[in-house]
Amino acid sequence: MTAPVFVVDQLDRIGPEFVLDGPEGRHAVSVKRLRPGEDVVLTDGRGRWAEGVVKAAEGKDRLVVTDLNVHEEPPAGPRITVVQALPKGDRGEVAVETMTEVGVDAIVPWQASRCITQWKGDRGLKSLGKWRATAREAGKQSRRVRFPEVADAATTKQVTALLARADFAAVLHESGEARLATAELPAEGDIVLVVGPEGGVSPEELALFAQAGAEAYVLGPTVLRTSTAGTAAAALLLGRTGRWS
Repeated sequence: MTAPVFVVDQLDRIGPEFVLDGPEGRHAVSVKRLRPGEDVVLTDGRGRWAEGVVKAAEGKDRLVVTDLNVHEEPPAGPRITVVQALPKGDRGEVAVETMTEVGVDAIVPWQASRCITQWKGDRGLKSLGKWRATAREAGKQSRRVRFPEVADAATTKQVTALLARADFAAVLHESGEARLATAELPAEGDIVLVVGPEGGVSPEELALFAQAGAEAYVLGPTVLRTSTAGTAAAALLLGRTGRWS
């Protein structure tokens, strides 16, 4: 899929011709400068999408799309969720952007005990909003029609429960004796991967996760930053499960 992607909230109500306006229409007309005859993709970000052809560009923010054909992309399996400890600064958005680009299905922000960043009150809601906006924009840029779900910030207790329900659960940690590259992975179901903060996953958290069935794994001989570890691990898993085949 190489045509540019734009988000439409109610794709189920689309007709044979559709007017894309508002911020998405402005981006299509004024930034992308699409012209009649060019292909576009409209999606709700939840797997439903329509391919169409530009009929007209009107003003600065109205794109008329015609010849629309609606499709449904089923969820890929196994489903890959990354529990991402909160990094400092804008590294969280970097992690979300690159994980979205490689194909992660869900991202869970985690308030680990060693996180310097704290999501509290309005600041926390603003940060969560940035992560979700980043996932949406990265989904469009990478031509996805099923964007990753970005959950509410989770506590360690909530992460432990998520790991206990997974078909395969792993924690990236330097203490791990097993390598993720050789782990036995399920052909379907849920894979949940935990990426700790810059200060690492605490011994208490490791113990709780181990009780939930999550073993500690290493990726390789080098130590990655928290903002890149999830992307690297997800890429490995996507290749090994056949989703990149």
